[in-house]
Amino acid sequence: MTAAQPPYQEIIDDNGRVYRIGESPRDILGRSRSFMVWLPWIAMMAVSVFEYGWGAVEGTLEEKYGWSLSDAFWLASIWAVFQAGVAFPAGRLREKNIVSAKTAMLVGAVLSGIGYFTIAHSGNLVIAFIGYSVLGGTGAGLVYATCINMVGKWYPEKRGARTGFVNGGFAYGAVPFIYLFSAFLGHENVTVTLDAIGLYMLLVVGICGFLFKDPPKNWWPAEVDPIAWLKGKAVGNAKGLAKNPPAVKQFTPMEAIRTGMLPLMWVCLIVIGGVSLFGINFQVDFAKESNFGAFVAASSAGILAVVNGVGRGLVGWASDRIGRKATLFWVLVIAAVAQFGVMWSGNAHSLFWFMVFAVLTGFGSGAFYPLFAALVPDYFGENHNATNYGLVYSAKLIGGVGGGGLAAGVITAWGYTGAYILAGCIALLSALLTLFLKQPGRRSGPGSTARVTSPDVAARATPATGSAGS
Repeated sequence: MTAAQPPYQEIIDDNGRVYRIGESPRDILGRSRSFMVWLPWIAMMAVSVFEYGWGAVEGTLEEKYGWSLSDAFWLASIWAVFQAGVAFPAGRLREKNIVSAKTAMLVGAVLSGIGYFTIAHSGNLVIAFIGYSVLGGTGAGLVYATCINMVGKWYPEKRGARTGFVNGGFAYGAVPFIYLFSAFLGHENVTVTLDAIGLYMLLVVGICGFLFKDPPKNWWPAEVDPIAWLKGKAVGNAKGLAKNPPAVKQFTPMEAIRTGMLPLMWVCLIVIGGVSLFGINFQVDFAKESNFGAFVAASSAGILAVVNGVGRGLVGWASDRIGRKATLFWVLVIAAVAQFGVMWSGNAHSLFWFMVFAVLTGFGSGAFYPLFAALVPDYFGENHNATNYGLVYSAKLIGGVGGGGLAAGVITAWGYTGAYILAGCIALLSALLTLFLKQPGRRSGPGSTARVTSPDVAARATPATGSAGS
């Protein structure tokens, strides 16, 4: 005979949003919900080497296997396509309870390992595209999407800061590998080094994923009163609620699309996502062409990754206080300025200013991701967030191609100067587009009343039967 779960109650506010209250994280997990921040963070750091380490490893692979610059960055582009593309179908399967968070993470661990095992043992481009780009990209995408959505579910009242923190691991987790590749990777040790990284991802992501668990749908922690929170009466919440009012209803994917706001987010992310990947992929090569040396090139990439990751956590915290939209606009403006600055300082061979703008590039090229991740449930609700955010994040499908393979072609035709000018201009376009974002259906202030549901629903304040994934 199993022990009864603690009773819960569902309440509905005047906008029709449902909140399940009464259960603590320990009732569901058997431990603090902080585990659902630390575990996703560790897993995100483990797979970060795919995106942020590629610029440092591709030169060695080109020499060993005879690949061209275009070959190497088309591998990165197709990887980005599959890494972003899996978010939507994975979200749908998760919301339909066909695939659990644990299963998604374990599959992601295996596929991520295969990605690095492939390029460790084969220089055949077809095999590399299948193993690294398709399978490795799918694996990293499963890990990324599952981790980001997991944090938002366990922290519905503190989404921005926690999401930003976990998202940051996807950047600075690659820093040790950037220096490893730049300083020690050579023909004689490339196989054993990349095998070790593949094994590292397999084990770390697998162990973290094995401990993943979703909260019940609509769950709120027992110690947080959602009624007080919604009215801005919770301690420290009034200002944040005014800047980031909750969604007026739970939008299905089709409803979110029809508002016009989800497609606008998608276009914004296409534009800035391409700029971000361009900076990540080519900054090391541009630094070397600017005669800064291998160590400085690696350091600029390391700084980019560190600031990128720390910046994600910082803007998540800031957006909880000054608003997601305002924070997003200024992040994209900084990203645009950074592109022009890197170009100028590289051409002027100014090491000091190159490193300064590497910092700005790092901040601007990643800080927007957690802002979109938090903005989607703010606009469209939590119940369909895995799918809705998957749709928005799928913009990286196109941005990845632009920031990798197409960018390599632009550099060949126009040089780095032309490529950086183009990147800066389209980053400014993305910033301008965000000014048109507005929360669907919001006609008044964020405060709303809440009521217990009708007697038949209120009667569900009985022992729960388990946690239902959302």
